[in-house]
Amino acid sequence: MYRHILFDLDGTLTDPFEGITNSVVHALKRYNIEVTDKRELRSFIGPPLVESFMKYFNFTEADAKNAVEVYREHFSTKGLFENELYEGIPNMLSELKSRGKTVIMATSKPEVYARRIAEHFDIAKYFDYMAGSELNGQRIAKTEVIEYALSSLGISDRRNCLMVGDRLHDINGAKKSDIHSVGVLWGYGSREELEEAGADYICSSVENLIDIIK
Repeated sequence: MYRHILFDLDGTLTDPFEGITNSVVHALKRYNIEVTDKRELRSFIGPPLVESFMKYFNFTEADAKNAVEVYREHFSTKGLFENELYEGIPNMLSELKSRGKTVIMATSKPEVYARRIAEHFDIAKYFDYMAGSELNGQRIAKTEVIEYALSSLGISDRRNCLMVGDRLHDINGAKKSDIHSVGVLWGYGSREELEEAGADYICSSVENLIDIIK
């Protein structure tokens, strides 16, 4: 049914909780903000970081951008590997490749980090293309990443495209790019969030996802 499959990274292919929250804690300390329970920072997983620092800690845009730079002091050396693949992901990606699907990564995470993570977990070999944002903050909205990936691969027929992600940003990005979407429940978005965003499908297991893609 779908030929070109685009995957979010954080919360969809990998669980980045430790790496992202440790990096946020590192950044907040620079502003004399202490976090006693890292679970309070779960909301940072998925959305653009500047947006999250502004929303959850009332940072100005300038301070939020600076906080991202401090965040990267930890993330670029340690945080990106404080991460783990969700169960069944390598087998699922391998199965899709064997079916002749185009497998694409479409993440708001900086592309340079996304590629290093994929290589670290030995899943880079399954992707036809990996698209992410730039370190300077360009191409951070999910629809921008999707458009960049499709354009880079010369994909024009959007009826054959499917975006897979765990947060409303993935679903909204897919809608803006006029492609279908699947919301997965093993990540950091709730069923309610994904339904309200208008996901075309919602699935609770990797096996169910494979059935949807067909």
